[in-house]
Amino acid sequence: MTRDLLKTIEGLLEGVQGDVEDPDARYKLRTARQLLSVLEQRNEDVSVAVSEAVSDDELRERLRELGYL
Repeated sequence: MTRDLLKTIEGLLEGVQGDVEDPDARYKLRTARQLLSVLEQRNEDVSVAVSEAVSDDELRERLRELGYL
């Protein structure tokens, strides 16, 4: 769920960045997209860490359903 949300935001920012001509605004949009990439990587790292730490398959599946993994 979080991954899809981040991808949606990335796509929206990318589309707007292509339409903007102001260099300062383009810089801010590019920076926002880079920060989203950082969040996406952190989210992936947390998912991997939780998957490795949680040994209960039922709990892991429930966390996945809730969008945490």
